[in-house]
Amino acid sequence: MNDAICLLVNPTAGRGRGGRYAAPTARVLRDAGHPVRAVVGLDASDALRRAREAVAGGARALVAVGGDGLVSLALHALAGTSTPLGIVAAGTGDDFARALGLPLRAPAAAAERTAAALAAGTATPVDLGRVGDRWFGTVLAAGFDSRVNDRANRMNRPRGRLRYDLAILAELATLRPVPFRLRLDEGPWQELDATLVAVGNGTSYGGGLRIAPGARTDDGRFDITVVGACSRRTLLRVLPSVRHGGHVDHPLVTVVRAARVTLAAAVTTAYADGDPLGGLPLTARTVPGAVRVLGADG
Repeated sequence: MNDAICLLVNPTAGRGRGGRYAAPTARVLRDAGHPVRAVVGLDASDALRRAREAVAGGARALVAVGGDGLVSLALHALAGTSTPLGIVAAGTGDDFARALGLPLRAPAAAAERTAAALAAGTATPVDLGRVGDRWFGTVLAAGFDSRVNDRANRMNRPRGRLRYDLAILAELATLRPVPFRLRLDEGPWQELDATLVAVGNGTSYGGGLRIAPGARTDDGRFDITVVGACSRRTLLRVLPSVRHGGHVDHPLVTVVRAARVTLAAAVTTAYADGDPLGGLPLTARTVPGAVRVLGADG
């Protein structure tokens, strides 16, 4: 495994794109003179174990070929190490790749960016968020958006984006503000009623919903978007503007910045990078330069 580039592949990502993208990715990297080995887990925990073994075994780089779920596994294998990460985005969301200006659904272009960065010996330091021993690269969500995730995960069908659209409609029917307690860095506790609180290390979640449009992955701070208590009608008016980040101009929306945030609320599950973190309270902090990414803008 020493000095090889390891491809961490999710064959089922993006309805099979992960599997289809592995071959052109490997071809570009081999043509650039790099030995390549594939790492495919039986499930998420097995994939993470194999990725960590590859890094410990001296892999020159770990290249994730898949969506945000696979990238999240790669982040957990790489955070705090000197081994760089390459990303060949093949999922339905690809929000971490989007935040870093990497090619989307273009395996050859993404692999070429990775190969060029390896040849130049450059990798961009990227901040990550951390909650306990869990890392995240994009957004930690609590409130309406995390309840949508909860509901969608309980639904067996339909598949794809439509399932989330139906989950949104169902949650709108029971919309209610949540009493939050919020603490930024070493400041005082704040009490507020909110529809949702989103802690952005990256700019977007849900496949390009720019919930934290001003977030940067190199400033050591989160952009924390708070949508105040609002009616269904108001939320329906605000939601479409999240696609381009225009919601931050609405009077019910507040954006604050902090390196550490503690959230507390009753019966609220937090999600980060699309995966459940568990119930509140929790504390998230930024870790500057926690991972080095090949070919990222920066």
